[in-house]
Amino acid sequence: MTDALDFFTAKLRHETDPADVYAAQQAGDAFVLVDVRGVGAWAQGRIPGAVHIPHRDIAHRAPAELDPAVPVVVYCWSPGCNGGARGAREFAAAGFTVREMIGGYEYWGREGQPLENDDGPLPRTFDPSVMVVR
Repeated sequence: MTDALDFFTAKLRHETDPADVYAAQQAGDAFVLVDVRGVGAWAQGRIPGAVHIPHRDIAHRAPAELDPAVPVVVYCWSPGCNGGARGAREFAAAGFTVREMIGGYEYWGREGQPLENDDGPLPRTFDPSVMVVR
């Protein structure tokens, strides 16, 4: 029982999900949302307010561009992508407090949260297989 409690406590300290990140954005909580995908993915679409630092660039860019006192939330494509975990590891190695947004860009969009690209907002859709649609 203690193993499970310790595991899930640690997991929740290091992970978050799209609904909680959206709620934190709306509440004005202090954190930096970082898209760790490549340039092509960023151009295709991203979460409003996110900054773009591909996971391969975090070690040299993050210390120069971000305040290590501000918590970081990273995201990648989807649950099938480990770029978020790679990015979170790089932020942790650089001394940042970091959480990975599980589900990534895919589940953010499937939950109907706002998305944008260089041309502006993208259409919002709500996937009833991942949420209650009213």
